[in-house]
Amino acid sequence: MKGVFLASATALAIAASAQAADIKPAVVYDQAGKFDKSFNEGVYNGITKFTQDSGVQVREFEPKNEAQVEQGLRRLAKRGHSPIVAVGFSMASALEKVAKDFPDTKFTIIDMVVGLPNVQSIVFKEHEGSFLVGSLAAMASKTDKVGFVGGMDIPLIRRFACGYEQGVKYVSSNADVFQNMTGSTPSAFNDPTKGSELAKSQFSKGADVVFAAAGGTGIGVYQAAKDDGKFAIGVDSNQNHIQPGTMLTSMVKRVDLAAYNAYTEAKDGTWKPGVTVLGLAEGGVDWALDNNNAALVSDEMKAKISAIRADIVNGTISVHDYMSNNSCDI
Repeated sequence: MKGVFLASATALAIAASAQAADIKPAVVYDQAGKFDKSFNEGVYNGITKFTQDSGVQVREFEPKNEAQVEQGLRRLAKRGHSPIVAVGFSMASALEKVAKDFPDTKFTIIDMVVGLPNVQSIVFKEHEGSFLVGSLAAMASKTDKVGFVGGMDIPLIRRFACGYEQGVKYVSSNADVFQNMTGSTPSAFNDPTKGSELAKSQFSKGADVVFAAAGGTGIGVYQAAKDDGKFAIGVDSNQNHIQPGTMLTSMVKRVDLAAYNAYTEAKDGTWKPGVTVLGLAEGGVDWALDNNNAALVSDEMKAKISAIRADIVNGTISVHDYMSNNSCDI
């Protein structure tokens, strides 16, 4: 009897292992495309690492318009792909429809919460990382005037702006923080020409550091900063390499880790639905220091940022979250 039980248990373990390993992962990027040098590309980097580590290929889909998002999710689910990672808050509505129609398919959405039993939602404490780069901007500024260029005017991007302003004011309470949003539709994340115009407008007011939380639009901000001899701050991916010597730092948002973990957990049989929140303490956000910006950040600045980071993690500094009440009272 004991031998039969052991044999049955072994068979179950082998079956579970085979089921865990037998995944058909897929991803639907947002309309900016996987090589946007920012948010989507961060996810792509996570996918690349997953494939290198596991040998499992990930099916990719890049929609050209909003209608294709739902079509792509539905087609992938019909073909048995799982888990399917949806990149960005704008996919929430389409994902909710498709996830209800395919209850046995695992979905992971990055940057939004969809409360369904087969959906894993991964969100970030962008305000914490933005506080850090705001502090660094204030330290680097010679004019006590800095800027922020956001993409689509939504609470998520306001969260970046609010955290950034708090960080600036923490270091220099009298500093001016100029803010502009690029637009009110998803195309605001892919308009480098408008990004350049907004950055130049802020430079004309005296700003000498500008943080862009605007996806592909940020490329125009960084070019304008280089042309004007000013500093820029990147977002999502480590963008320090885009304009070395111009990029003061980047507010890194580990969307690569989010994608990598979603696939790895599915492969290992540990994937779970629900909400995961990643902040400084969880390694989900941070500031970037590498060879491209090392000369721009003094030892004194590094020490101060390190202390601020520690104080946020241990709760000494409380960073207000714009999305808690849709306001930035600081």
